Amino acid sequence: MIQKISSNAIWQPKQENLPSINITLFEKFINKIHQKSLSNYSQLHQFSVNKTTQFWQSVCDFCEIDFIQPSNQVVKYGEHKIDTQWFVGGSLNYAGNILKHRNDKVAVTFENENGDKSSISYNELYRKVAQLQHFLRNQGIKKDDVVAGFLPNIIEAIIAMLATTSLGAIWTSTSPDFGFEGVVDRFGQVQAKLMFVTDGYYYNGKAHDCLEKAKIIKDKIDSIEKVIVIDFTHSQVELPTDFISWNNALNNKNREVHIEAVDFKHPLYILYSSGTTGKPKCIVHGHGGILLQHKKELVLHSNVNADDTLFYFTTCGWMMWNWMVSTLTTGASLYLYDGSPFYPDGNRLLDIVDDNKITHFGTSAKWISAIEKAGVIPNNKRKFTELTTIFSTGSPLMPENYDYVYSQWKNDVCLSSISGGTDICSCFALGNLALPVYKGELQCLALGLDVAVLDDDGKRLFDETGELSCMNAFPAMPVKFWNDKGNKKYKAAYFEKFNDIWCHGDLVKITKHGGLTIYGRSDATLNPGGVRIGTAEIYRQVDNMGEVIESIAIGQDWDNDVRVVLFVILQDGLKLDDDLIKKIKSTIRANTTPRHVPAKVIQVNAIPKTLSGKIVELAVKNVVHGRPVTNTDALANPEALEQFGNLRELAF
Repeated sequence: MIQKISSNAIWQPKQENLPSINITLFEKFINKIHQKSLSNYSQLHQFSVNKTTQFWQSVCDFCEIDFIQPSNQVVKYGEHKIDTQWFVGGSLNYAGNILKHRNDKVAVTFENENGDKSSISYNELYRKVAQLQHFLRNQGIKKDDVVAGFLPNIIEAIIAMLATTSLGAIWTSTSPDFGFEGVVDRFGQVQAKLMFVTDGYYYNGKAHDCLEKAKIIKDKIDSIEKVIVIDFTHSQVELPTDFISWNNALNNKNREVHIEAVDFKHPLYILYSSGTTGKPKCIVHGHGGILLQHKKELVLHSNVNADDTLFYFTTCGWMMWNWMVSTLTTGASLYLYDGSPFYPDGNRLLDIVDDNKITHFGTSAKWISAIEKAGVIPNNKRKFTELTTIFSTGSPLMPENYDYVYSQWKNDVCLSSISGGTDICSCFALGNLALPVYKGELQCLALGLDVAVLDDDGKRLFDETGELSCMNAFPAMPVKFWNDKGNKKYKAAYFEKFNDIWCHGDLVKITKHGGLTIYGRSDATLNPGGVRIGTAEIYRQVDNMGEVIESIAIGQDWDNDVRVVLFVILQDGLKLDDDLIKKIKSTIRANTTPRHVPAKVIQVNAIPKTLSGKIVELAVKNVVHGRPVTNTDALANPEALEQFGNLRELAF
């Protein structure tokens, strides 16, 4: 793969490394198999969207995806993109593509806040899955049943998922910091038959009970027949009669895993939308789509190989958990951490990365910004000798954060800002070890996805902001929404704005480098004077100010127009006065446009966020306008919303 040297890139791949990385080897594979002469990523991407059959079959072959029954047709188009069928006539199993790795190599290592560590080899993983699968079958769990995990990010969660999905049953999970109503809203909709929980979990130095919530959840969801309890905090509480301990569930001598052959679109996971504007949508993803898309992203875009170790800071309630677990399909090792990323301070995750020779580390953009604000210097006494890639997602990574990573963390690392969503459980734009990194940009558009930026008339834009869209069908599209007759909710979610074109809901721009810049959710876009403004453009200026910890911007309906309102959290001891308001406004004006300048700047002490750490602009906007927020249980700190209601400052 030929790579042009760019003078304004913040990072360049070493030319001598290019021939041996997976994306280059894949390009050579395509050239040989299909008699092509592709020589750069742009050409490879164009091939991937123009030659659908050839590309996706090549992904299967190069990435060593195992089918139980080969397909007789790679793609069969329907009347609508959601009717597209993939690998028709074939069968496979996601879990089987992990459990095929049978060796003594460490598969997963786990660490908690207390520093307790445990690990499991691929052979041990297989054995425990076999034991748990035997138990599930005895409990009557079969193909198409839903099994739920109300769990921390622990090894047992992966074992439970594999035992479930190897049978053709469907896995769904949330993290234990959800309130019971949020769990009932999720597991109740999908009629979960069995639920895994822990006795408790640790966060910020404290143990939190889960069993009381589990009892309430079971009482409120009639479909749950049994609850399996994992002893995590060693609470030694006596279990109710219909609760079974994890150790008892694995108390059998079964040694073989039955791998159920399922169709490509057979349900694997049920994921959930944030649920901040009503009950969460239940998004169903299939075995084949997840397997192909994740393998493509991990092997080709992220260069994950069997001798690597990937650590992604996530919870079981975020799609990045599902993405992260797919690392095991490559035979690489996985590192798990459960707890606060700031316990005891902002150095915790950095120490894990350095001490355990992590090669691929993933986190949120907010965490990177937070440790920079806290004055943490990652490379102070740390070398990060094995670290090749840093992933960032959850919100746009600001250009200043790129400077921080390369100046104070590691200057020879590929900083891969990636973006997609729960909707596809994968990415529309992500990293590439063969391409330069430019500040504020995601490196490239995803292979196999005809990602486009469209204006309101559905016309393609280049180097202009518009709606993030995808023009072609792709395997990782949801199989369906749960209980969605005629796919009405599915079509309304993504295909309402542009007929038969996936519209994702992000305001973005494809850059001159072929990468992507994200300006925020288009449904939270500000429209003063009818001009669309992405909130990320404001956050970039404000959050970089030393006085400001974090901010959130909304559009308030005012005088037959919309005015921009900015809420800020300030450093301890600071009060928002006229001078600071003037500084905030002048900073925004100097670096953006007059339309970006907020009409009102108001100090708050907390900003509401989802349990995965995303700020909820729409919820704040609803409160400001006196509209209800119908599902506050989906928020990590719903009490924060109270300070946005009936504000005197917004009455004039």
